[in-house]
Amino acid sequence: QTPILRHCFNWPKLSAISAVTPNPHAYLHLVPGTIASDEVIRFVEHLLRCIPGPLFLFWDGGNPHRSRRTRAALRVYRERLRVYRLPAYAPELNPDEWLWAWLKQHALRGLCPPDLTVLKHSIRQAIRRLRRRPQIIRSFFHACPLSF
Repeated sequence: QTPILRHCFNWPKLSAISAVTPNPHAYLHLVPGTIASDEVIRFVEHLLRCIPGPLFLFWDGGNPHRSRRTRAALRVYRERLRVYRLPAYAPELNPDEWLWAWLKQHALRGLCPPDLTVLKHSIRQAIRRLRRRPQIIRSFFHACPLSF
């Protein structure tokens, strides 16, 4: 008899915002649903609290990154914060994209979580393990053709 796979297509959504630093460290924030300007602002403010001195952000042209709300909120931090937009369709220039490639290909390979709780736990656990391997985080910067 032909096996029947039962599933629903109304999966809840989990989004992630992350950053890597050359010192090296990885930061992560998981958001149920879609990431909007408020989540981006909160994440950048978290980075500013955690990272002393000037902060240089290199990010893509995603809507929450370039929204008026985000730009206005981050203008307050212009003494410490510099934001640079990476070219469209150039994920190889973004060290954070290498983080996600590594997570998907190594730390989370073959993972098929039954729900968002297991997925969140697995991602957080993978990031904790990654933080104990600074040479891997450094490699994300070496993989980029830009000088950081």
